Amino acid sequence: MSTPSFDTDVLVVGAGPAGVAAALMATSLNMKVLVVEADSVGGKLQTIGALENVSGNWTTGPQLAEALAADLARLEQAGRCSLVRSRAVGVKGHSDRAEALLADGQVLTAQAVVVGTGVTAMTPADTDWISAAPSLPLPPLWRAKPEQAGPRTYVLGGDRPLGTWLRAHPQSTATLHVLAPATDDYKLAEVSGDDRVRVVPVSHVAVSQARHGTDIIVDVENRGGERSTYVATAVLSNLGNRPAALEGLAVDEGGYCPPEMQHPRIFTAGDLRSGRFQRITTAQGSGAEAALAYYYTTAIQGQLV
Repeated sequence: MSTPSFDTDVLVVGAGPAGVAAALMATSLNMKVLVVEADSVGGKLQTIGALENVSGNWTTGPQLAEALAADLARLEQAGRCSLVRSRAVGVKGHSDRAEALLADGQVLTAQAVVVGTGVTAMTPADTDWISAAPSLPLPPLWRAKPEQAGPRTYVLGGDRPLGTWLRAHPQSTATLHVLAPATDDYKLAEVSGDDRVRVVPVSHVAVSQARHGTDIIVDVENRGGERSTYVATAVLSNLGNRPAALEGLAVDEGGYCPPEMQHPRIFTAGDLRSGRFQRITTAQGSGAEAALAYYYTTAIQGQLV
């Protein structure tokens, strides 16, 4: 029986905090690594204006993203890792190999794949409590500059980027009217002491363009069934995330990809694993853990090779 050949020892899909941590750990164990990333290294970190719970004295996401890019560049210069600029669309585990399918049709092979594709922002179409025309512009809160948030700014959803935005813009005096379903109540605890936030508990919201001018009409049904109409100068989206699962991954009822559900040669890391641990530091830890899990399973126990 011939020994299969591989493009690399470990394929890492996604170059965010989880993926870079997996690459660092794997290369430190003398494994060759290919990192597949379609966009920039640490790309989603560019949207985080303030960091308070990440060790290392980082104050913003872009700072950390720059450091992650430097980590990969160092590994590439040492000949221990290569960065493949492409989009992975699927993964598959076999008894003797793991594969990643790229958007251009190329198939990369390895002994194991670590998937750290994270999450992607939800839109009103992903919710059951918002009605809005797809053509209506509802920019994300995390992209909004303080001057874009006026006295009649409404925010769809109370997800945690709300607190990050407020910390990133401490001088902003804008009042944010946050339209929040019951499922977001626990997330709003961290901004409960900020007088720039006005929480509007809702059961359903309909958003439409005013017939004249640039204003946006916001029709709200509160949790008691009462209806109100507001005229907004800006409506910003802050609906949270959904898992960016690749074809071939096993998913749970929420669309996430827990590690224990995957093929023995497929490891998931970072925000993709669960909605409960969507934090940068837990993503980094899980990426390193995924590389270690493969290392101990193969090099020590010899269960896969």
